[in-house]
Amino acid sequence: MYKHKKVVVVLPAYNAALTLEKTYNEIPFDIVDEVILCDDASKDHTVEVGKKLGIKHIIVHEKNKGYGGNQKSLYNKALEIGGDIVIMLHPDYQYTPKLIPSMVNIIGEELYDCVLGSRILGMGALDGGMPLYKYIANRFLTFTQNILVHHKLSEYHTGYRSFSRKVLEGINFNANNDDFVFDNEMLSQIIYKGFGIGEVTCPTKYFDEASSINFSRSTKYGLGVLRVSINHRLCKWGLLKLEIYK
Repeated sequence: MYKHKKVVVVLPAYNAALTLEKTYNEIPFDIVDEVILCDDASKDHTVEVGKKLGIKHIIVHEKNKGYGGNQKSLYNKALEIGGDIVIMLHPDYQYTPKLIPSMVNIIGEELYDCVLGSRILGMGALDGGMPLYKYIANRFLTFTQNILVHHKLSEYHTGYRSFSRKVLEGINFNANNDDFVFDNEMLSQIIYKGFGIGEVTCPTKYFDEASSINFSRSTKYGLGVLRVSINHRLCKWGLLKLEIYK
């Protein structure tokens, strides 16, 4: 625990058998109380590896629900078991678990309600091997989003995130899309509701076993991100009403 706050790490997994153990072994269990693994109908032995590691809470989707659907199961379970600080960590070892203490400290000290591990601060993305086209798209989308949602973040597209219980209970994340755009809808909701967002510099790694979406999926994601930001602005102006902001 951190100052009597229960710390829960959630792992959204899809075909993560080769990297799950390495990720799990770097989790700082001196402050982390519980780990939840959600397997989204993997075709490998992710669940078996999770059981071997002794992960107490394992959710198995018999049918693939998508990246967003995976997170919904994880956050609902984290709230159910009493999580006060919830960290989403990808089990593909693309993000280092060694930043968990810093993220927990920021939320535990009530400095921010949400903390993102930014790959852009400190040039971690390019140094870690992010493809140049993805880096350029990241910068363009982030610039546009900052204007549309009237906020200032270094990036909206990192998969390394932590939330206070107050955030997860205060936004309607279950109404979000089940695909990758879920992440952006969630940040839009957090900004819309006025919760504070902090960022920490995060190194990242791109390698064969790390999850990544292809060009066509990236294009679909980018268009979805722009849609979310435009809807955010229209709702703020009172020209549109959407379930996700209720």
